[in-house]
Amino acid sequence: MRTEAAERAELLFSLFDANGNGVLDSEDFDLMTGRVLQAAVASDDGAKEALRASFRRWWTTLATELDANGDGVISVEEFRPFVLDPERFGPTVEEFARALSALGDPDGDGLIERPLFVSLMTAIGFAEAKIHALFDAFGPDADDRVTVATWASGIKDDYAPDLAGIPGDQLVAVRAV
Repeated sequence: MRTEAAERAELLFSLFDANGNGVLDSEDFDLMTGRVLQAAVASDDGAKEALRASFRRWWTTLATELDANGDGVISVEEFRPFVLDPERFGPTVEEFARALSALGDPDGDGLIERPLFVSLMTAIGFAEAKIHALFDAFGPDADDRVTVATWASGIKDDYAPDLAGIPGDQLVAVRAV
């Protein structure tokens, strides 16, 4: 696993720990779902339900695949080595990428405007300056929009253990050069 991928995994764990108790549990995914759906006011019910289902699948997959000691929570030690495993998490990540990027396109034109992108990513817990850096890395058009496909692909890339130099690296701490 590349250093960049490990850093992305650490950040994801901290964001998924929505209740801040140091482990991942089902409550975290309920809290995260609520925050993101609150930011997606213009999205239709189908898109909202798809996001709810994707977060439920995240928790179910984590609990099934990673809860090695059966205590109902996922520690960072359980999470770190396995979450970037495409064999285990590829379908879960694919569903999540489709659902989240679709929320960013409530008018169905295939484009995501920066303000909604920022709102959704802020609801997840990313820092605003990092969100803007990510959006810029996606190469927005002259009207400051990116395609749904670009964002969905970027989400999937975040979970790839062998990728570095990707837009998602904008979300992790800057390393000294």
